Parts: sequence; C-alpha cells; structure tokens
Amino acid sequence: MHPQAFIVQMRSTMSAEQNFSYLQQQLTDAKLSKPTLVCLPETWLYFNKDGATTLEQSKSNHLWVEKLAQLCRQFSIWLAAGTIALPSENTGKYYAASLLFNEQGEVVAQYNKIHLFDAQVQDGSSGYQESKFTQAGSDVVVVDSPFGRIGLSVCYDVRFACLYQKMVALGAEVILVPSAFTTVTGEAHWLPLLQARAIETQCYVLAAAQVGQHENGRATYGHSVAISPWGAVLENAKTKLTNIECQLDLSELQQVRASLPVHQHNRFKSTFYE
Repeated sequence: MHPQAFIVQMRSTMSAEQNFSYLQQQLTDAKLSKPTLVCLPETWLYFNKDGATTLEQSKSNHLWVEKLAQLCRQFSIWLAAGTIALPSENTGKYYAASLLFNEQGEVVAQYNKIHLFDAQVQDGSSGYQESKFTQAGSDVVVVDSPFGRIGLSVCYDVRFACLYQKMVALGAEVILVPSAFTTVTGEAHWLPLLQARAIETQCYVLAAAQVGQHENGRATYGHSVAISPWGAVLENAKTKLTNIECQLDLSELQQVRASLPVHQHNRFKSTFYE
C-alpha cells in the first residue's frame, strides 16, 4: 500500500468551533489507514468578513494549534492545516501560516504565504487587499515526510512558477496548494494553473479548497483536486461538500522524471531557482 492523501473540501463559516467540529466529524467518519496526509483548505478555521477580526483572533490561535496537535495524535495522521492566522511580531499584522503536523502532533514545518492577493476581481466584491492585515512570508519551505518531500504553498502562490521551481531544487515531490479561490478566477484559471505546476515540476499536487456561498458573503470555487506528476487529474471534488482520497506512488513520480528529465535539461536556472 502506498501512503494516501485525504483532501477535505470545506465551506467554512465564521465560527472556529463549528469548523473544527466539522473537521473532527470528517476524520471520525473516514476511518483512515496509516500513513495518511490530511489536507485542509485556506482559511479553514474561520472565514471572516474582514482582516481586522482575523488579526484579533490570531492572538489566541495558539490554542487551536494545540487542538490540532491533539487531533493528529488521536487519529494518527499527518495534517497539512491549510492556513491559520498567526501573529507577526513587530508588524501589527498576521501571517497566513500553513502548518504541517506529524502523527505525534509536532509542527514539523511552517510556511507563511509569500504572495498576497491584492486584486480587483469582477465578482461583485469591492476588491481584495490581503496585504492590509497579512504579513508576507519570505521563506520557501520543503520538508521530509512519509509521503515524500513536501513543498508548501498557498492559493495565490500558484500563479508564480518560480516558487515551485525553487521547491523542486530543494527536492520537492509533493506540492500542497490550500486555497479559497474566487468563483471568477477559479472558473478561468484554477485547473490550468494546478496542472501546469504539476507538469513543470513533475510533482504530485494536492489542492484542498473552499467551496460555495459562505457566511461572510464570499463565494468560492471548490474543485479540490489531486493531480499526478504527469498532470492527470486523479480526483476532483468539484462543487460538492465532500472529501477525496488518492494514493501517492513515488515510483510513478520517478518514472516520469526519468522518462522526461526536464530538470536536467533546464538551461534557464535563475539565482532564485538555485
């Protein structure tokens, strides 16, 4: 048996307690085998109307981090916890922090979202300015796990291919992209971007997403997916409030890389790539 990924598509509310209870129920019902990597979407813990509320809540989110650690121990899972707002010292902002927990509940990696969504989208909103309350990260994070070398990213990052080339240079084999894509950008770009990242890096891409009409007024695209190193969509949750599973076969990844050695052929390695 190959290790598996369990991707939770969510329609998060503004209540952390409600969203955490939903996650607990999904894990209870799933009866997961070992080892399993559980993937959550961006802003899964609460999906607020404004960044000011999230900033205030970030000050006590260490309590939720401990609750997640307990879940990992209870269910013997690795957990990629989408994003959780954690305070950024001396900036008055918070990091959109993507935490990776092991089965013992230890945080083995923290990636702070680098590319922030400051954009005008024709979706009836007044625009998005994530940088107003969010502090951009700067470090590329790749970490060893039972599922291969995992590279961490978040949502808007997926539009910046150099980030993923750097991950490959650091040995990435599985790439995570927890997201809360708008319906407009999702319909146009979601799958093409994710498949492009898988094809060019020859990595598995696992993208847990928010879906549907939310309590905060936002509408998100859904379509949580697992994509192979060849770029094939293995599983797609589409617009259902559901979960998907896939096996991660690193021997297939090595076969793809051996038959089409694009990383060896790359003649445009930048300083960032190295």
